[in-house]
Amino acid sequence: MWKPGNMLYPLPAVLVSTADRDGRPNILTVAWAGTVCSVPPMVSISVRPERYSYHCIEETGEFVINLTTAGMARAVDYCGVRSGRDVDKFAEMKLTPCPSQKVKAPSIAESPVSLECRVTQALPLGSHTMFIAEVAAVSADEAYLDETGRFRLDRADLLAYSHGVYYRLGEAIGKFGYSVEKKPRPGRRAPGGGKTDGGKK
Repeated sequence: MWKPGNMLYPLPAVLVSTADRDGRPNILTVAWAGTVCSVPPMVSISVRPERYSYHCIEETGEFVINLTTAGMARAVDYCGVRSGRDVDKFAEMKLTPCPSQKVKAPSIAESPVSLECRVTQALPLGSHTMFIAEVAAVSADEAYLDETGRFRLDRADLLAYSHGVYYRLGEAIGKFGYSVEKKPRPGRRAPGGGKTDGGKK
């Protein structure tokens, strides 16, 4: 038995972009991020009050959650250990700020998906304050659209974080609902008209 602690891993390793009242941008690395509601779409991030970005979020009530890829791992780590008070993280990590659709905080062009957020609640919980926010807009990199127009986030090589270590996501081993999915009976016609048993027509 261990003492109580945060061992809920793995987690998404995301870059949260912000801007202060004067429009100066910054980036914060966050692993404590999550989905809290689907209608309306809402997310949360937990931030220590001493972090530079905390005051940007507190002042403006806005931020952008940018998903990250394995190729962005160094930038993710750097933005978590350097302060925006001292360095321009966009410049240091050669990340590209791009205008968001609904909020003043910039999105990160290198991110496969960016969620523009407006804070609805700030909950001081102790070491961290949880910002609960409604998703105002979502932008996605067209590079991950397949030939049918389907967005393939599985091809983005997303980054995860577990107990101080960054990981690539592994192979897919199932889809939602597959455990109770009914399999067609052998020999029955599939919806497309072909046989379901793999036999020749």
